[in-house]
Amino acid sequence: MIRNALVELKNVIKTYRTGERDLNALDNLSLSVCNGDFITILGPSGCGKSTLLHILGLLDTPTSGSVLIDGLNANSFSDEKKSRIRGQKIGFVFQTFNLIPSLTALENVTLPSLVCEKHSDPNKVAEDLLHDVGLGSRMHHYPSQLSGGEKQRVAIARALINNPELILADEPTGNLDSKTGSQILKIFEGLNKKGKTIIIITHDISITQITKKTIRLLDGRMVGG
Repeated sequence: MIRNALVELKNVIKTYRTGERDLNALDNLSLSVCNGDFITILGPSGCGKSTLLHILGLLDTPTSGSVLIDGLNANSFSDEKKSRIRGQKIGFVFQTFNLIPSLTALENVTLPSLVCEKHSDPNKVAEDLLHDVGLGSRMHHYPSQLSGGEKQRVAIARALINNPELILADEPTGNLDSKTGSQILKIFEGLNKKGKTIIIITHDISITQITKKTIRLLDGRMVGG
């Protein structure tokens, strides 16, 4: 069965200026992400993992090389079009949760749908998602009233609110204890079994045990997979 690529990187280089020299955070990297993939991108701090996630999520642009979204070159997209694609096709989960402290769990989950105006009843969709991640009884609590694991569940529900094709998770278990981290990974595993395409950026080699493919980065280059 042929699987279509959601995102493709072709010979991507991302260069940052540090003092008087250039540093290649990504060095001629090519990658294809297809429907249903469940990928770990593994490597130490400073190897280019977060830069890669930002480029896959259209949060940053390469210095050279191509980023293809559904076969179209995203380098030529306007900022408005990139923002629209992120809202409709990509869900983000971050290590630090990035919840708004003044909003309840339900309001945090609902927020992206209000920007995209994708649902006629976003509150109902958000409530269902919070039930799905085991937070049905906590949806009216504020982030300060939630544990780290509960905050990450809210973040996952928020990433799912617009039914994205691709979920990008940056160190999603990095601020959690091992037991809670395992619970979060089981949620990702279940989402992939339901057809979601998921990429987890991490330095934790144990996460490779649940994903279908591992890509190892070192100094901005792919060194294994």
